[in-house]
Amino acid sequence: MGSRKSYARLEAPDQPSNYVLGELETEFISARDSLYMASVSETGWPYLQHRGGPAGFVKILDDHTLGFADFRGNRQYVSLGNLSGDARVALFFMDYAQRVRLKVLGHARVVLPKETQLMQRLELPNYRARVEHGLVIEVAAFDWNCPQHITERFTLAEVEALVKPLRQRVEELEGQREPNLHRQP
Repeated sequence: MGSRKSYARLEAPDQPSNYVLGELETEFISARDSLYMASVSETGWPYLQHRGGPAGFVKILDDHTLGFADFRGNRQYVSLGNLSGDARVALFFMDYAQRVRLKVLGHARVVLPKETQLMQRLELPNYRARVEHGLVIEVAAFDWNCPQHITERFTLAEVEALVKPLRQRVEELEGQREPNLHRQP
């Protein structure tokens, strides 16, 4: 529908821009506190699941690999079941406040707790959630999407950061006001 020509530059063999995680991708992913992960069932149906944690819970292991500790959830293990038959995943990272999204395609593998060194790289020592295993994704490709139609949304932390200077100014002004001099009749 006319977009082929504009995307041809991404296929140039001397430009590994869509499968090598650079500084921009690393900073963006490291700042996220959630992602959506799609996997494929044995019957070919896609399955989409939310994963979350504190900002930075997804670790960039190298320029082709990312991973995260998988915390205990609803104990359905649908994604894990899907990955046992088909390692392909799609990750969707969103920054609603800035209206930016990044799609990552890759091959995932489950990291078992006995893989101590790798698990230590994925775990978050100060986060109070039970880690059941880890997931490591070898990046096959990624794509930055346009911001069109992304509705701005803000986390509580983002709203509090925006409101903090306003609250400080209100407190300052309240400290400057004169006591109420109105008298009762």
